Amino acid sequence: MARGRKTGGRKAGTPNKATSATAAAIAASGLTPLDYMLSVLRDEAREPAIRLEAAKAAAPYVHPRLASVDLGNRDNKPFELSVEERERQFEEHRRKALEAIDAAFREYPREDK
Repeated sequence: MARGRKTGGRKAGTPNKATSATAAAIAASGLTPLDYMLSVLRDEAREPAIRLEAAKAAAPYVHPRLASVDLGNRDNKPFELSVEERERQFEEHRRKALEAIDAAFREYPREDK
């Protein structure tokens, strides 16, 4: 391994032989299940209830689910954050970031030649 990084092998996202073979077999067979659901969804001659069921079934494959977000109200107390507190937190994070940057430049000094 060169400098802690991966240097060889397949690039991320490249399918292996089994995945490629499966995808090719599905493509050669004609319509995929998702393609069928989408064709039912788009068919205006079908009943709305059937189209709705096709939309529900196809949605997870087309649109990602939204994740819930925890806002910090962990102990059933009202969530309160004053502007002054937020500014203090920002300045603390900024100070730590600048310290980390300074430390990195001290550790790896620039070599001008």
